[in-house]
Amino acid sequence: MPGSSALAPLLAACSGDGASDGVAADGTVSITMWHGQADQGKETLDKLVAAFHAKNPKIKVNATSGGVLADSMLQKITTALAAGQYPDIAYIFGPDIASVARSPKVAHLGKYTKQANVKWDDFYPAARDAVTVDGEPRGFPALVDNLCVAYNKRVFKDAGMPAPEPGWTWDDFTATALRLTDPGKGIFGTGWPADGGEDCVWRIYPLIWDLGGDIVSEDGKKVAFDGDSGLKALETINQLAKDKSVYPDTKPGSETMYQIFNNNKMGMIPTGPWQLPNFIENKTEYGVVPLPTFNGDNVTIAGPDTWTVFDNGSARVEAAVKFLTFLTEGAQDVQWAGQAGSLPLRSSTAESAEWQQHVSKTVGLDAFSSALTYARTRPTIPTYPKISQPLGQAIVSMLLDKATPQDALDAAVSSANAALATS
Repeated sequence: MPGSSALAPLLAACSGDGASDGVAADGTVSITMWHGQADQGKETLDKLVAAFHAKNPKIKVNATSGGVLADSMLQKITTALAAGQYPDIAYIFGPDIASVARSPKVAHLGKYTKQANVKWDDFYPAARDAVTVDGEPRGFPALVDNLCVAYNKRVFKDAGMPAPEPGWTWDDFTATALRLTDPGKGIFGTGWPADGGEDCVWRIYPLIWDLGGDIVSEDGKKVAFDGDSGLKALETINQLAKDKSVYPDTKPGSETMYQIFNNNKMGMIPTGPWQLPNFIENKTEYGVVPLPTFNGDNVTIAGPDTWTVFDNGSARVEAAVKFLTFLTEGAQDVQWAGQAGSLPLRSSTAESAEWQQHVSKTVGLDAFSSALTYARTRPTIPTYPKISQPLGQAIVSMLLDKATPQDALDAAVSSANAALATS
């Protein structure tokens, strides 16, 4: 295992500090990991932790859910930090890491990620960006996905429509959604989460980027979608509402939207690779193509999550880095990605024979895997929620056709900029 020689002296030096800092008298370091996973994700992690222990008997990883699922980890970790009792590693969603990193208890990992055995540059850029706050890594990539468009082959066939192909435009998307829509049969052209949450919001960013806009200005003082990019993106969503070709799923979790798709009552749905196991389980006849474009350029958004590392002393930070290095190495990366329904964190994993074999057996996974090369991420800034919340309200108003795109954009920009100015 690369890096063992670098860790051993430090463990020995800390062995006399007592068990309270996680270092036992024999030099064994114990660290705690809150993974927030259930079912297949938990089972896979348990196996990988056991494999790590077999090779690293001087590090004990106590891996538990943390008592919550990943959706509730931010609140859990915030409370833990306030109480001064926090784990060494926690699964933190990408948009939340900047807020968590305000705590001085979040470790700085720059000196570790420069070590050759970590192979930091092998992680996809989007995955690295997601764990980097103010220019320095504060954790390891935990999961990466992105958005493409899944389409229902049966709905397309019944409508006499050809399947969408790479290189299609957003005008093609809205026109196709309209042609697929059949109110008499209860068929929608597409669907979009409409609860105003992050799952509703992140889907619009590829449109904004494609149109030359951005989420926030370089100085972080105002949004960067206040012009034509934001307006055109909202107009595209509003067109779907005016055509009544979109099912706006107002329930958190968007389960209804996917049920409609699986029941052959929806033609297309922008979604991520996590949904493929559900399509397969429901025997849905589906295909996957890249997101449409305005200008011919490939762009999508990656939604990386993180293994954020907390500082409980140098021995435990170093043990956490050693474990996470193991967890994200190719042999483990391919197991985690394949069994947890996500994508490889490393480009070398994506090129491996084992991953390519998995891709060949899973319809549509090749489109998501290829999209990692051009995926972008949201900014890792603490003020991100102040942008996301008003933009979510604007998108919902478009999906429900309750405001004009210009009025919705103006309201979102005004609210977000006011919040950013006082941050």
